[in-house]
This record gives sequence, C-alpha cells and structure tokens, in this order.
Amino acid sequence: MGKFRSTLLLVCLIQVLFFFISSASSSSSSGKKVPAIIVFGDSSVDSGNNNFIPTIARSNFEPYGRDFFGGFPTGRFSNGRIPPDFISEAFGLKPYVPAYLDPSYNISDFAVGVCFASAGTGYDNATSNVADVIPLWKEVEYYKEYQKKLRSHLGTDKANKIIREALYLVSIGTNDFLENYYTLPERQLEFTIEEYEDFLIGLAENFLRGLYDLGARKVSLTGVPPMGCLPLERATNILEYHGCVEEYNNVALEFNGKLGQLVTKLNKELPGFQLVDANAFDFILQIITQPSRFGFEDSGVGCCGTGRFEMGFLCDPNSPFTCPDANKYVFWDAFHPSAKTSQLVSNYITQTHLSKFL
Repeated sequence: MGKFRSTLLLVCLIQVLFFFISSASSSSSSGKKVPAIIVFGDSSVDSGNNNFIPTIARSNFEPYGRDFFGGFPTGRFSNGRIPPDFISEAFGLKPYVPAYLDPSYNISDFAVGVCFASAGTGYDNATSNVADVIPLWKEVEYYKEYQKKLRSHLGTDKANKIIREALYLVSIGTNDFLENYYTLPERQLEFTIEEYEDFLIGLAENFLRGLYDLGARKVSLTGVPPMGCLPLERATNILEYHGCVEEYNNVALEFNGKLGQLVTKLNKELPGFQLVDANAFDFILQIITQPSRFGFEDSGVGCCGTGRFEMGFLCDPNSPFTCPDANKYVFWDAFHPSAKTSQLVSNYITQTHLSKFL
C-alpha cells in the first residue's frame, strides 16, 4: 500500500511539474514583446512581391536564392536570406518573412510576419515609375488590406494587439538617389541635391505619420548605405580608379542625418511612438573597407557574374564568372549584399538599435 501511495504521489508531482512547465512555456510565447515583423521598403527588404507584378525588377531565377532554404530563388535579391528574415528569427519568430503578394501564403502566415516591400521603389513616386514597381503609397494600401484580413481572421482585439506590438522594419531611399535623381533629368531640374533630400524627408514624415495613424508603434527606420561603394558605382568610377564615389557617400551621410532629426521630432510629437533610427552606415562601411576583419575576401565586386554590373536579369544563371562561395564576398550582385553581409548587418541593428524590443 505504501508503495502505491509513493507511486501515486510521484505521478501527481510529475503532473504538477508538467503543468507549471506548460504554463511557463505558454506564458512565454504569448508574452512576446514582438508578435510579428511587418516590412516596408525596397529590394533591401523585398522577399518576393515583385514576382507577382509586371516588372523587370525581379530576381526569381537562379543563381538568386541558391543558399536559401531548399536552394531555390524566392525573389529576394540575395543568394540567401535578407535582413528581415534574420531579424524575425532573432525575435523568436519564423526564420523568414513572406511576401504579401505570394499566393502560397495566407493570413495565418502573415499574422507573424509579412513583407510589403518592392524592389526598385522609393519615397518618391517617380522612383517607382522607373521600373514599374509598387510605390510606397501602394505598400500602405496593401497594409490596410492586411489589417482587415487580420481582424477578420483573429478578431478585432487580437489583431489590434498584433498591429500595436509588431515591429515595423522600414528600409528605403537608395533608389531615389541612384535610380532616379542621379540617373534621370526630371528631379535634377527641379531640385538641388540638398533640396531633394528635404523633399524625401517630407515624404518620409508623411509615411511615418500615416503608419502611426494606422496603429504602428514600434518602427525601425534604416537610412541609406554607403551607396558610393556599391560595386556598380565603383565600376563606373573610372577617373578615381574604381574607388568609392565619395559624393554619393556624403549625400548618404547627410540624408541619414536628416532622417535622425526626423526620428527625434516624431518621437516627441507622437505619444507612444517608438521610432528607432537604425542607421547602419558606419558599420557597413567598416565591412566594405576592412573585409578581412569580418571574414570576407572581396568587397569591390559582387559574387554574381563579373560582379561589376550584373543584377536582376543580368545576373545570368549560366555565367561562368559567378563565384562558388558567396560567403567570401561582401556583395552578392553589383547592388545587393550577400546573405552573410545581411546577417552581420541584421545582428548589428538588432543588438545596437532594437535590443529594447527583445
């Protein structure tokens, strides 16, 4: 009889212990500070929306995606994952953020992460017209549609909590300068470069205020990288022996500084807004100028093709020049970082700028 009681007591203790472990686990998962990652921007964060619109700005073919899960192209301008994927994983969510226009995903997938970004777009609507991609205002319209679907799927209260507690990643601006202002005459006739920066800052402010009005409270705003050091810009910088185009880097620094001032302004004016200036310019420049320190062998050209001009459809799957190991290269193609670089930058941004949300 004593042995039976001892066994019964042991079973009860195990059940109680299991209950507490289950409760702790449930409470931990439901108590995540960030229940979802929501993404706006350009090719730096587009996980494949452009696959589903009529544009040449695509990357849904080999060798893009060769180091992604399963080794297939997704529409990400990378050999593998891009920053939102790594950040999502760092926050204990899925290891990738799906594209909103991808029909293979549904609202239950998007409830924990969704990307509205479009490669080739900018703050300026004229930038999105260059390659017929999704303008920023349309990304916001898709987000409004997403909110309705989320409320219908989860109920108003749960959906509103996700909308309020989600981390919004915004990465945009490079195309406004390189694909628009410095390439086409229209904006140059209209604005000096400083005036164009201010024009973009005004558009950024309207966009961010709009997100706030739609319920967003935790927003990470990434400025532009050292765009004068992109392989494409260096390849055409013949007079300076293919060094970085310092004029472009200086514009990037100036523009990022103005974004920082905007962040300070909006945090003061909008109650409860937690807008983060996730500026990674200096860190990216360190990687480019000291590649060996980060385990890279080359930062002057990309892995794909010759690495000087190829991106998008020019990144030919049959090119004999494409490197065998993208982890040795800072850049994947002539415009976009390799997955290894994206992971390094994502880790930096998460630890330096987004740690308070973890």
